[in-house]
Amino acid sequence: MAQSSPRRPAAARPVGAVTRGTTNPNRLRRMDRWIAAVHGPALRRSADPVAVDLGYGAAPWTAVELLQRLRTAAPAAEVVGIEIEPARVAAAKPYERPGLTFRHGGFEVPLEGRGPSLIRAANVLRQYDEEQVAAVWERLCARLAPDGLLVEGTCDEIGRRHVWVALGPGGPRTVTFATRLGSLRQPSDLAERLPKALIHRNVPGEPVHAFLRDFDRAWAAAAPYASLGARQRWIAAVRSLSADWPLADDVRRWRQGEITVNWAALAPLPGTRT
Repeated sequence: MAQSSPRRPAAARPVGAVTRGTTNPNRLRRMDRWIAAVHGPALRRSADPVAVDLGYGAAPWTAVELLQRLRTAAPAAEVVGIEIEPARVAAAKPYERPGLTFRHGGFEVPLEGRGPSLIRAANVLRQYDEEQVAAVWERLCARLAPDGLLVEGTCDEIGRRHVWVALGPGGPRTVTFATRLGSLRQPSDLAERLPKALIHRNVPGEPVHAFLRDFDRAWAAAAPYASLGARQRWIAAVRSLSADWPLADDVRRWRQGEITVNWAALAPLPGTRT
């Protein structure tokens, strides 16, 4: 009786769910420039400076742009775009070139033993429940290189308003709010772009709500600076805010329409649900 050939083990299914896939050129420029400025030194030090664009969507533009921007800070950087939808990977393949590849996968981050220096997950967790976020963060942080960075956040369709959390292998570190200043009515306009871990916590009694309330007050008090331009008003408001909130950046980033706050100051209160 002929022996049957051994079966190959079935390939593991990627972890996660298919996103809407919405993407536009230049949508993630604020996040990319922040990453290049803040994480560039770590990428330059890395012996394997590979970055992951996780869930890049229906078109590969964000991965292409991430490579261009990272290489201004770390010329040896590589980018791997990872998508859970096979058709999106196939559509991106023609855009591959040295330093830029595309793979099928999800939160398991299939890099065959390489620990990425950066994982960027933009507009990926918006569709998940708040209760799922911590487990996804933990899984992604476990894939990072020892000095790696996970950047997870949300932005509007054309990248005018963006909020993201930066995490290391040990967990969340900072929250960054970034905006096109000319489009801003008041800082709390950014609340609609809070990442999933915070968006349902923008209610009285939660730290992120108190922060945005104080930011609006500082913005109103800085109204006299409006005659000098929105940038000067933003800088004045952020400088005032720094007296009461632990900021992790300085005027060099504020000038870009950014403010970065230590995560511990904005973290959801334990034991509370909204």
